[in-house]
Amino acid sequence: MRITPTHRAAILLAVVSSLSLLTAACGDSDGDGDGATNTKNAEASPKAPTKTGLTVGFLPKQVNTPYFSVADRGGERAVEELGSTFEEVGTEQGADAAGQVSHINALTQAKVDAIAVSALDPDALCDALKQAMDEGIKVVTYDSDTKPECRYAFISPASAEDIALGQLELLGKQIGYKGDIAILSAAQTATNQNAWISSIKEELTNPRYEDMRLVDVVYGDDEAAKSYQKSEELVVEHENLKGIISPTTNGIAAAARYLSQSPHKGNVKLTGLGAPNDMRPYIKDGTVEAFLLWDPAKLGELAGHAAVALASGQVTGREGQMFQADDMGWFYIGEDSVITLGEPTIFDADNIDDYDF
Repeated sequence: MRITPTHRAAILLAVVSSLSLLTAACGDSDGDGDGATNTKNAEASPKAPTKTGLTVGFLPKQVNTPYFSVADRGGERAVEELGSTFEEVGTEQGADAAGQVSHINALTQAKVDAIAVSALDPDALCDALKQAMDEGIKVVTYDSDTKPECRYAFISPASAEDIALGQLELLGKQIGYKGDIAILSAAQTATNQNAWISSIKEELTNPRYEDMRLVDVVYGDDEAAKSYQKSEELVVEHENLKGIISPTTNGIAAAARYLSQSPHKGNVKLTGLGAPNDMRPYIKDGTVEAFLLWDPAKLGELAGHAAVALASGQVTGREGQMFQADDMGWFYIGEDSVITLGEPTIFDADNIDDYDF
């Protein structure tokens, strides 16, 4: 069922759910016939045996960050439980698409069986990923997508519209749906960030948000120092700023650190996508009232299962197919080969101590 913006607003405000975030998914039949769009009528593809002894390379946007460390540990757990080898590669730079290309090429030369990548750029990685696919390597994107023709499937945390609306609605509620707002993003080329920003701009045309005005979008490249600096610049350059949305875990933590030490604490509201362990001090001291996120470990775990399912021939990535991710349940491959994890969770003072990641 498609949820309208109005319904999503009410639902997202009410969500304080378990971080399992996972419901059994179901979808269209894998046949070549009409393919009913009602996922209740879906059937699993004939299941080939799960291959063991595979090698699956994970390439996050940036290694040694809290978010991707948790996500990739989830991927490692899934791959190894399925009897295969997990290998993480990557760069410590926050906006290094060229570095990602080099790692993709190296994984291709090493003849891995599958690659799971969180794309820093939807275009820059395509040639390298297509070359990997030409060599028989199954390519999955997770967290941040590339072009659909450059991978077999994308593991999405939730729909771009729901993630965008969740953040906008949280901020709107905190500022009384009135005033100037800004966005502190990650890399300017990041696919997921740009999709969320586009959806936020679209939602702002809704009469519900007619008194909220987006005055700036800045990019901290997921670097703590740069994001801190951009947060300071936002409040200095926009004297009437009422709130900031930062749809990136590194960015929101840096912005919270700046606001917590500034005279603007409590006056400029902050929300976005954050990790509970990073944001707990700022929830406790009142800098931040609430923020969103899904469970990155489950996102990585699902990417690992999808990579092995593809490499085993259990699915091809075609819309309407399904596969089982062990106790996570069944997942449906939707339009453009997108596999959705589930709804994000809202974290606030009432529930943040229930989570540890």
